[in-house]
Formats: sequence, structure tokens, C-alpha cells
Amino acid sequence: MKKIILSFAILSLFATTSCSVPDGIDSNTTLNGGNLGTQSGIFDISTNNTGLVRITPTGEGAVSYTVSYGDGTITNATVLPGASTTHIYPEGNYTVTVVSTDINGNQTTNTYPLSVVYFAPTDLNVDQSFAGTALTIVAKATYANGFTVNWGDGTAVETLTGSYGGTFTGPAHAYAPGVYTMTVTALSGGTPTTTATYPVIVNAPFGLPITYDSPIQNYNVGGTFGGVDVTQVANPFPGGINSTATVRRYTKTVGAASWSGTWTPLSTPNGVPINIDNGSKIKVMVYSTEVGKMLNVEIEQGSGGVSNKVVKMPSTVANQWEELTFDFGTFGIPAGTTFNQLVFRYNDNAAGTGEVIYLDNVTQSN
Repeated sequence: MKKIILSFAILSLFATTSCSVPDGIDSNTTLNGGNLGTQSGIFDISTNNTGLVRITPTGEGAVSYTVSYGDGTITNATVLPGASTTHIYPEGNYTVTVVSTDINGNQTTNTYPLSVVYFAPTDLNVDQSFAGTALTIVAKATYANGFTVNWGDGTAVETLTGSYGGTFTGPAHAYAPGVYTMTVTALSGGTPTTTATYPVIVNAPFGLPITYDSPIQNYNVGGTFGGVDVTQVANPFPGGINSTATVRRYTKTVGAASWSGTWTPLSTPNGVPINIDNGSKIKVMVYSTEVGKMLNVEIEQGSGGVSNKVVKMPSTVANQWEELTFDFGTFGIPAGTTFNQLVFRYNDNAAGTGEVIYLDNVTQSN
């Protein structure tokens, strides 16, 4: 009888102990949650101006974490041990709060200072393309989150459109002819920026008069044929009737074809056609080193089916500026006729021997 009572007592004791330790987990928080406040090094901050931060809470004994981002975001993130949450921050300083929970429901709250710093973009590059007097730009820079452009003509600063890591394009901007300084700013998304300036020359439509001195005139529109060479140079012989700063040097190189010359388009929108109503005479200042060789002025691509017209005039003096007059009035050109191309040729009855002449101040008059 005594043995039976003893065995029951032992069984009762065993049953009571087993029920007090669920699944073998002890209630001693030193083992399953007492070190929840030891978290550190939880941030992985991007350095590419995206503002992306990965937050990986750590702590012994935690079964979950609740992360409050500290930037006013209402939604918190629940993170399991070993996992992370990501969040995009503007540049600035924040306090991130992490609430750690152990298996028994005990919670520990810790706060962590977070500083998100953006960097100035690098490798700024801007491509420019003109359509008439309208400029379109495409900008790119490493770590740029956006771009602005100040066109330099007094109009409002504009924002380019695009996405991070790609190119940003500005709206086509219509300029008046002139010389400008355009400023493009690459934005980091925060305080740092990178700025570059670019000269912008917007050419006026090409037409008469031609002075070879205007900074907003493309005197090389068109081209040459037959082997001649032309370029703008400082006036090598200022004085007399021509003291302007810049003139055009025309070289009929050795062996250049007799028919060689230059052509300049005058059609719209990049040119202003010659209208015969503005005068039948075209005058040109010429400097040559020899007398008698002919300079041709030719007006071509006439409206209404009017044929090309050519007038030749010889130089009359050597080694000084003179003005030659090319009179197209003898052709009976109908009123209102326009010509879309201007051609110069020199000494068209022989191949080139290296002759050099200078041209300037091409005007139209009656």
C-alpha cells in the first residue's frame, strides 16, 4: 500500500513540472529575449542618390521586429529575424524606431539615428541639336535625379524630363538670333548639384547684306566645288574703302577646275532669298593682286521658272580694295522674282594657279 502511494506522488510531480514549461521553452528571459537591446549596424545606405536605405534589425531572441521609418510614413514594416525592409528617404536626418518582440510577447524599443546624404552628380554631358532656331538638349550625369536648364535669354528656368539612370530631355526652345550662355544643372535629389555652362550661338537666316563680321551668321553654310578654298580671316589690308575687321579669303588652289566656286543657299527657313524688287544690282568689295581677271556673281534657283543669271566683272586695280557692281537689270527679270542661291566664281576660263582674292560687304541696291 505504501508503494502505491509513493508512485502516485512521483507521477503527480512529473505532470506538474511538464505543464509549467511549454514545449521545453523556459521563461528565463536571459535566454530568449533578455538581450533585445544589443542591436547595432542595422543600416545599409545607398551611395547613388536614390535615397534607398536597407534596414536589417538584429537582436538575440527576437521573433519579429516592427520598424518605424521616422520620416512621417504612416505604415510601419514588420520584419522577421534575418530579413530586411527597404525605404526611400529624402536627404536629411531621421530617427528610426525598432520594436523587438520575443516569443513571450516581451517588447524592447530602440531608436537609431539615420543620416542620408546625397552627392553631387558627376560626368555631366549635354548634347545640343538645332532645328532652325529651336534648340533641343539631352542631358545625362552619373547620380543625377533630375536637371534644370536656364536658356540664358531671360525666359523661365525649365525642368528636363527623364528618369534616374537615364537621359533627360528638355522641350525645344525657340531662340531669337543671338549669342547666349545656357546653364544646365544636374540635381542630386538633395542639396548638392553640378552645374555647367554652354555657349549658344543662334544664327540669323542667311541673306543680303553679307558683312562677314556678324557673330550670329554662319558664313560657311553651303559649300565649295571644283577645288577652291574659302574661309573668314582678319582683314589683311584694312584701309581705303574697307576697314572692317573680318573678310572672306577665296583661294583658287593650283589645279582647281576652271568652273570651281562657292555656293550659298538662301531658301527659308535658314536663308532669305534675293528678291529682285529690292534692287537689280549686287555690289561686292574685292581685293585682288592682279588686274583683269573676272569675278562671277550668279543668282540661281529663280522663282516662276526664271533661269539662273550670271554677271562677270573684272578687277580694275591691284593691291587695294575696290567695289565692283554686278548689274542684273539687263535681264528683264520679272518683278517679284526671288532667287534661292548665290554663287561666286573667279577666273572661270582657266584652272587655278593659286590665286587669292578677298571679298567683303555684299549688298543689293538699285
